Amino acid sequence: MPAALFALAIGAFGIGLTEFVVAGILPQIATDFGVDIPSAGLMATTYALGVFVGAPILTVLGAKVPRKTLLIGLALIFTLGNVITALAPTLPIALAGRILTAFNHGTFFGVGSIIAASLVARERQASAIAFMFSGLTMANLVGVPAGTWLAQAYDWRLVFWLIAGIGLVTVVSVALLVPRIEAGKAIALKTELRAFVDPQVLLSMGITVFGPAAFFTSITYIAPMMIQEAGFSEGGVARLMILFGLGLAVGNWVGGRFADRSLFGTLFVTLAAQAAVLLVFWLGVENGILASVSVFLMAAFGFATVSPIQKLVMDRANRAGAPTMAASVNIGMFNLGNALGAWLGGATIAAGFGLASPNWAGALLSLVALGLAVIAWASADQEGSSAVKPESL
Repeated sequence: MPAALFALAIGAFGIGLTEFVVAGILPQIATDFGVDIPSAGLMATTYALGVFVGAPILTVLGAKVPRKTLLIGLALIFTLGNVITALAPTLPIALAGRILTAFNHGTFFGVGSIIAASLVARERQASAIAFMFSGLTMANLVGVPAGTWLAQAYDWRLVFWLIAGIGLVTVVSVALLVPRIEAGKAIALKTELRAFVDPQVLLSMGITVFGPAAFFTSITYIAPMMIQEAGFSEGGVARLMILFGLGLAVGNWVGGRFADRSLFGTLFVTLAAQAAVLLVFWLGVENGILASVSVFLMAAFGFATVSPIQKLVMDRANRAGAPTMAASVNIGMFNLGNALGAWLGGATIAAGFGLASPNWAGALLSLVALGLAVIAWASADQEGSSAVKPESL
């Protein structure tokens, strides 16, 4: 793989850590700010909404900026946002820091996806995008469990100081490893926005919203769920996050590998399996072994959808003549789904359905995504598309 992909993966590591570590340290945040668990869950919801809002804004503003310079600027925004979160004396200020941090997310991955795809042959583009996203999986495999332990042993704020340090490492790595790439043309909004009335683009983005949202509905509340329902200790939750990260790593590899062969086939299998696992998790949450296996499989099937969905949207948007905006906005859509999942999980808990209720809620979201994938496949004009029917699996 080209060296530039390692720089993109480092940035993805920091982004993945700041996004997902909240799931493991939610009780510590709630205690520090004196709020309940659903209120502390706003640390996840506002971040996701910040990505959704920030992606199109920064994509338009940064269109004429050389892509390497743009990535460095985004990494600096990321660093500043995490510093604000670490210093926050109140929850509202912490949430403001999370929103600022999130503004980096969508455009970094959107521009990064385009750069990653441009560095390799067409038949390896999904794999290159998956390599960049491997930073997310490593963040969950190594960073989130370590961050969870640090928050439990010392202070949750230390975690965000370390993430800010990773932001600075990203600045240096992008400066050293990413080749100079000239700025793209100014985004013609009228042309780019045409993609967002294209039925195939909209269907693909619908899958983006509901697919990964399914496992985010559950994982956001995994710490209180496992401690109170399955009897895990705080240390047990940290170990469980290792399983979650391992599942993301496996899922990322599987998704990138099989999406190059059959994009829709990969989506059908992973979305259906994700729904089944979440339902089993809900029914067997009190069994520690079953819960642990469910967390691994939920992460694996959930994250196996990410690179195929991103590639699908890029393909559809290219056909509609709007690749730049769509690539970044779709990252925002992932996080709109995350916000939806975090909100829905908190709503089911607040409604009195119990700490395990986010699991069945997530299963329903996965089934919605599966239905949209079937509609997209059935209605697509396959001519000229890189996606193939699932019978080729």
